[in-house]
This record gives sequence, C-alpha cells and structure tokens, in this order.
Amino acid sequence: MESEVPTVRIRAANDRPVETERSWVLYWMTAFRRTHSNFALQHARDLALRLQRPLLILEALRSRYAWASERFHRFIIQGMRDNQRACEQADVLYYPYVEPAHGQGSGLVAQLAQDACVTVTDDYPCFFHPRMIAAIAPRLPSRLEVVDSNCLMPLAVPDRTFTVAHSYRRWMQKELPAHLEQLPDPQPLDRRRTRSLPVLDELPAAVRKRWPAADLDSLLSPGGLAHLPIDHQVTGGAAAGGPVEAGELLKRFVDRRLDCYAEDRNEPDEYGSSELSPHLHFGHISPQQVFLSLMQRAGWNPSRIGPVNGKANGFWGVDENTEAFLDQLCVWREIGFNMCWREPGYQQLDSLPEWTQTTMREHAEDPREYLYDLEQFENAQTHDDIWNAAQRQLVREGRIHNYLRMLWGKKILHWTNSPQQALDIMIHLNNKYALDGRDPNSYSGIFWVLGRYDRAWGPERPIFGKIRYMTSENTAKKHKLGSYLERYSS
Repeated sequence: MESEVPTVRIRAANDRPVETERSWVLYWMTAFRRTHSNFALQHARDLALRLQRPLLILEALRSRYAWASERFHRFIIQGMRDNQRACEQADVLYYPYVEPAHGQGSGLVAQLAQDACVTVTDDYPCFFHPRMIAAIAPRLPSRLEVVDSNCLMPLAVPDRTFTVAHSYRRWMQKELPAHLEQLPDPQPLDRRRTRSLPVLDELPAAVRKRWPAADLDSLLSPGGLAHLPIDHQVTGGAAAGGPVEAGELLKRFVDRRLDCYAEDRNEPDEYGSSELSPHLHFGHISPQQVFLSLMQRAGWNPSRIGPVNGKANGFWGVDENTEAFLDQLCVWREIGFNMCWREPGYQQLDSLPEWTQTTMREHAEDPREYLYDLEQFENAQTHDDIWNAAQRQLVREGRIHNYLRMLWGKKILHWTNSPQQALDIMIHLNNKYALDGRDPNSYSGIFWVLGRYDRAWGPERPIFGKIRYMTSENTAKKHKLGSYLERYSS
C-alpha cells in the first residue's frame, strides 16, 4: 500500500533502513499533537498497514524546555488527554509520558525505536525541534522519517525566502491551489482504515517501570503539576488546550464572529479574533481543518478562484471577512514558516533587511525620553496605561489583543537602549507568557516591529529612523479602548 502523504512533505533524517521484522511502527508525536488531519500520523499509519505491524504513538512532554511552565504544561496535557481518548476508541496503543524530573525521560525514544521498524516524527522548523531532530537522528536505532504537517503549503516547495507579504501572496496564489488537492486524511485512525492493523496491548514491563505512563487526569487536577520542575509562577491562561476545545473554538468563530472579522479583529473592546493561534501552535488543530471549515460555510469551490494579482482580497471569491481571515491563514502565517524553515538565523537581528539594520545603526545614539528594564516591562510599570494593560493581558491570559501586540512591541523598541535589548525583551516576555509563543508567527510579529516584511517609512523619526512608528495616542484616537483598559487595569 502506497502512502497518500505527498512525498514533498516527507524526508529521511538518517540513513538507516526500514527493519521489516521488528515489533511496531513508532509515531513520536512532538509538534502536531492531534489524531486528526495530521500528515505525520497518516504516514505512520500507512507504514504500519504496509508492514502489518502495530502502530505505537508516543506523546512525551519534557520538563527542561525553555520557559517551561504550568501554563504550557497544562495546555499540552489537556491535549494529551484528548489524544488518549481518541486512540482508545481506535484501539491503537497511545503512550503518554510527562517527565517528572529533569533528564528522567532520556532514553525513552531510543528504547522504543529499538523495536521499531521505522520511527516517524514531526518536522517543525522552530524552537528546539530542529536541534532535537539533528541530535537524535544519527544515534537512533531505527530509520527516522520526519513529516511536515505545518501549513497548507509544504515547507519544501518554495525555492526562496520571501521578504514581503505581497511577493509571497502572489506566489501563493499561483502555487497553493494544486496543493489543496492533497489534503490530509481527516480521520487517520478511523477503524475502517485501521481495522486490519495488529493490536499492541501494552509496552514491555521494563519500559513501563522505567518510564511510567502519565496519569493525565491526576496531572490536570488541582495541584497536579506542583511536583514538576517547571515555572509555577506562570499559571492558567485564557484558553483550554486540546483538539476537542480547538474544534469547538473553530465552530464558534465561524458561526458567530467571522461575519464581523475584518472590522472587529482590530478593536480592543471587541472579541473579534478566532483565538485559534495557541491551538495551531501546539498542533491541536490543522490549518487544513480551519481552511475547509471556512470554505464549507462559504459554499466555496475552486472554480471561484480569481486572477493572480497579489491582492489581499478577492482571490478566493468569497466574502470580505472570509478573505481577510484567509489572508492571515494562507499568507501571514505561512510566510513566517517559510522564514524559519529556510533561515537558521531567523531570530537574529542580522536576519532583518539591510535598510532596517542601517537605520537602526544611524539612530543608535538617539536619546530616549523613557528607559525601562526587563523587570519593569514584565510588571507593567511604565508610564503608558495602554501598554501596561496589554502587558497585563499577556501575563494573565497568555495572549495580547492582535492590534495592541504590534503597539506593545513598538514601544519596547522606543523605551530601551538598543534594538538588541528590545529584541531580547520581546522574545523573553512573549515566549514566557504567550500560549502562541515560540512559534514562527511569534517571530514574524516580533521582527515586524523591527522592519521585517515592511518597507522604509517617512518621515524619519528619532530612535525608529525609517522603521514604522506607532504611538499610544494615535491608537486611542483610532480605536475604542474603554472596556479593554478597565478589564486589564492594575
């Protein structure tokens, strides 16, 4: 049986052969933490069917990742619980592992790979994932294949790094429709597809003893995370995690908010966004699922596609609100993945366009009226009520309103000694608190503050030079903020 996953989404991370006589096919779930609409899981299932071996799914959660906290652990574990239930219904062995102390999970993947015909995992271009795959692949005792299920456009298709949205949008309009004909199986564990798979009841006792399966309900109970070596000051958040919650959020957005999206998404007093970005980041929902949900509501078919012209509206042949959201999903989200996939230094200042590096150097010595350090920023102790409210929302909820996130970053640039200090503070605060942090989209937003994907602006201003300028005063004039400021007051 040939895999239906496009070959452009699959790459071998080492040169080991497939060992057809071993015990199982291992899917090591690291980034696409869902059992639906997942090319990586689909590929692992297809290999298991071809080899007639059980499918084993390992979803593990380390304790020693940067900015590890109760907020992120809880969100991920809520998704693990959904995945465990889905695998139980499919009669596929799912093994959840939550590392109880630093380093105690070491060796688990290699141990399971010893009995694996082949190991499949997720190809994610950001955070610790590329380093982790590069480190483990040559040492793994089985063939390792990594699968890209990140975007609508396979990451390997673009032959260049796009530096402005218009050029990516025009290229996407030419290339993406063909890839929409190769969508992931919405239910790769449907019993109609997996019923001929051999069943694996449990792992060997030695594995279960050394790396006990996580009791997910216990971990999600009050105080259940207290014993883990993670940051216990960053707790909660506005969103619950998991594929089930992600699907419900998508339905609510399409049914209730989409019709006002183009206007409401930029209004702080409104709840106009989809709120899906944390779920997209943690892989609890796929971009294909989001795309199809919008297009089914619009009654869309490919015959409605318009001319290729690089414009943000009109290409898909749907209403303006759906077009506006599709531009975020198909252009702004995916151009960030393009950058992280192709440019290893995507989080360094020297990845910025030359014009922005030049203007920053020219204004390096400009006097700053206000200067704040990391602690003052983190505790929302600036003179600016709007900025402080946005920072409090980030700390309390793990998110910032879409429009105010841009202002938040611009003022950090304004109130620090250098662009490098501003960059370090933005990355730290965003990645420490934001549920959708540590993501290509996070770095797109942070670096947009410094000129990525933008053009030179005039008039030239102190500190900013030719970088786009934003102020709280203009924000207050253009947008309603009363309810927002009251909600996030001190």
